[in-house]
Amino acid sequence: MDVNIEHMDVTIEHTTIDIELKDVTLKGEWSLPINAIGLVIFSHRKSGSRLSSRNKIAAKYFQKNGLSTIFLDLLTEEEGRVYENRINIELFAKRLVNVTQWMETYNEVHDLPIWYFGASTGATSVLRAKGEVTAIASYKGSLDFNLDQVTASSLLISGGKDSSVLEFNKKAYQNLTFDRRLEIILNATDLFEETVELEEVVMISANWFDEKMKSKILDYV
Repeated sequence: MDVNIEHMDVTIEHTTIDIELKDVTLKGEWSLPINAIGLVIFSHRKSGSRLSSRNKIAAKYFQKNGLSTIFLDLLTEEEGRVYENRINIELFAKRLVNVTQWMETYNEVHDLPIWYFGASTGATSVLRAKGEVTAIASYKGSLDFNLDQVTASSLLISGGKDSSVLEFNKKAYQNLTFDRRLEIILNATDLFEETVELEEVVMISANWFDEKMKSKILDYV
């Protein structure tokens, strides 16, 4: 386990962890700000995705806003070589649930609200996992199952430059029957390739999480 302490606006502990599930051990990168107010689990299907620079940009924004983050690969390197595994949404969703339960055994996480952030196939697995609150940056239009089954507050984020993907996301939004929102970043493609575009995706998602957390608190008042 590698640990690094970084001093920015808040003190953040960065840890590389082995997530030991019943049938597999997954690699994860966990960052925990002091006095974290929630945990965001990043959903990625490809081995090594957790180490991407884009993930680090997104995670840093969440962390500066007091959110703990963990990004992990839902497949091992060996599993990722099999095409059928790379499109197995049910497997991804099951592992997300198992990872969530595993993380909840930590005292630092036990009482925190847990949310999900995903794109493409990872976005679909997030919805399948039936988390309490989800934020989805929908890159290639892969939310291809019965969305009326979703019972989580769901945020769809789409680039405005790709008309076909935007249209797909509008249909997905219409098919969601629970609490949902569609945000369109007008000058972005569906890949959110520019750093400023990715930062806007994360900012919108962080605000969504904050809004839902405050709403939940009010439910108990």
